[in-house]
Amino acid sequence: MTRLFALLALMATPAQADTVIAARTIRAQSILTPGDVTLVAGDIAGTYVSLDEVIGQEARVVLYAGRPVRSNEVGPPAIVARNQIVTLFYRAGGLMIAAEGRALGRAGVGDRLRVMNLASRQMITGIVRDDGTVTVAPGATRFPDLPVN
Repeated sequence: MTRLFALLALMATPAQADTVIAARTIRAQSILTPGDVTLVAGDIAGTYVSLDEVIGQEARVVLYAGRPVRSNEVGPPAIVARNQIVTLFYRAGGLMIAAEGRALGRAGVGDRLRVMNLASRQMITGIVRDDGTVTVAPGATRFPDLPVN
């Protein structure tokens, strides 16, 4: 019986979470591949714990070799480039307006993006959709019901 308790005590050691670190220095705007990141034992707050969470994502900043990859340092790959012409959709009630704008930064799907309306030169912030358009609406953050043109 004593042996059983000793065995259970050895098996009951606290499990440590893994942390994702950069295997080499990675430039900003690079898409992460399996060779770019690795797991190490340890639990660091605000970092990724699984390789699946970061592979295929884009580095938002330079990731240095041997340092943990923090949650704000990677994100979805950009589909809108700075200075790219994008279609803006504005919707309020039954009214829907489409206009052209110039992207003032890089952004991926679901990211907030500042855009300059080319007709009025007004600066607008909207959400990038998976087709590369930007939706703008007062007080809204998601626009799943807009048609894709």
